[in-house]
Amino acid sequence: MAKVSKNARVAQRAANAGSGRDYIKVVQSVKNPETGKYSYKEVMVHKDKLKEFMANKK
Repeated sequence: MAKVSKNARVAQRAANAGSGRDYIKVVQSVKNPETGKYSYKEVMVHKDKLKEFMANKK
């Protein structure tokens, strides 16, 4: 399961166009099949590609 920060959805696109604020940090939990422990993977995704990214990870 991945979480997306609340601030990423609230920001105004016109004010932030072309800046680093167009990217969202997504944190995913990944389970190791051998040990059963969880690790976390952090990925920076553009706001426009977020729905595609989330659909591919399910």
